[in-house]
Parts: sequence; structure tokens; C-alpha cells
Amino acid sequence: MRVVSHTASNTEIVCALGCADRLVGVDADSDFPPAVVQALPQLGRDLQLDVPAVLALKPDLVLTSLTVPGHETVVDQLRAAGCPVLIADPVSLQDVFTSIRDIAAALGVTARGEALVAEMEAAMPRVARRRRPRILVEWWPKPVIVPGRDSWITDLLDRVGAVNPLGTEAHKSRPLEPGEVASLAPEAVAISWCGVPEHQLRPANVMRRADWADTPAVRNGRVAAITEAYLGRPGPRLVQGYANLRRLADAIDD
Repeated sequence: MRVVSHTASNTEIVCALGCADRLVGVDADSDFPPAVVQALPQLGRDLQLDVPAVLALKPDLVLTSLTVPGHETVVDQLRAAGCPVLIADPVSLQDVFTSIRDIAAALGVTARGEALVAEMEAAMPRVARRRRPRILVEWWPKPVIVPGRDSWITDLLDRVGAVNPLGTEAHKSRPLEPGEVASLAPEAVAISWCGVPEHQLRPANVMRRADWADTPAVRNGRVAAITEAYLGRPGPRLVQGYANLRRLADAIDD
């Protein structure tokens, strides 16, 4: 089977399933595992996928998604070109597990999919705490964009024994209004800016925000950088995101 992956999370799922040898091309945002993706044709960034280049690879399957606004246009182009597509559009953590199972089934390795889900479940146990701290995950700094209820982030925070301050709002994410953070009173902040490499994440920028100065997170210096590869990609490396969030929650618990 010849497979093209259009998103980093799908690429990582294919490789975690032991099917990296079936990949014939990936999008330019797929950067893991390096040894695999560096040897493959890069077909453009997520919203600028080179559909003619995809067709030239004669894929049996294109793994795509709707997790980024605008992806639907690329999906429409792939379908119009006659590409067989499998679309992942996970919202919750359980949806992520379903996407893994669906991709495994499409690749003919159903048992591997079940094993990968079981491995992830075992690595992310639920933590019981006397009090559930409020941890705010930040997807973008200007404007500050944070996840709501409809996000695997809310599920990860629940598993580490913490709370998403916007976890009751029925949306995937939204910008914070100026001054709103004071009422949310996060006890820790995890910056995981989309598309920004970990070495370019700047916790100090959060610490300097005037309207954030009185939040428990800033007063206690609990602003952490967690690469979006661990939190923003709905795939196997959410396990590392869970571990990072758990350490944040443990620090508040101490």
C-alpha cells in the first residue's frame, strides 16, 4: 500500500503502527520520526498541500484531517482529484483513539491499533488529588487562544487530576478577552504555541503580561513551555504531553 500523510499526527500514527515503509510522501509539517520523514518527498505545508505532487506519487490512500481550519478546502481538492482519503477529525481523547483504530484498520493492522491504544491508555492513568488545580493551556499568544471543553486537552487535564479553566465552554478554542484571565485565575500555564518550535517558546513573555501579574500562575512562576508536538498533535505523543501536564499539576500539589 502506498500512503501519503497530510498531517503530522497521521504520520506519527502510521509510524507508531510499524507501517512507516508504506509512506511515499508527507506534508512539510511532518517532522517525526526524523529518520523516516527526512527521506520522503515533502508535499507542502498543511494548507498549501501540492495536490498534483500527491497524485504523481500514485497513492492508494491519503491520510488527511480537519483539525486545522481550512483543511476542508484541501480535502475537497483531494477528493475532486480522485484520491482515496481517510479523514481524521478528533476532538476528544477518545476520538484520538478512534482515529488510531481507523488508520490501523485501513492499513490492515487492526491488532496493532488496539495495542497502541492500550499502550497509550496505560501510560496516561487518572490521578486522584485532594484538589484539582486549574491549568491553562495556551495555543497562541497574540491574541491569547485557549482550548474549551471540546478538546483532547480538557481530557488530558482531567486525567492528570487538573481542570481546564474553560472546560465547561462548548467550543474547541477561543481567544481570551482582555482582562479575562484574572477571573479564570489559572494556577499554572502551559504555552504550546501552534507551529512554534520548543526552543522559541517564551514563558517570560507570559510572565511580563501586565493583566496576568496577579494570577496564581504568574505569582508563583508556574509558566511552562510544552512543545505543540506533545499537546497539539492528536497522536501517540500525547503521552508525553500528559507527562508534562502531570508534572505541572504535581508541582501545585506539593
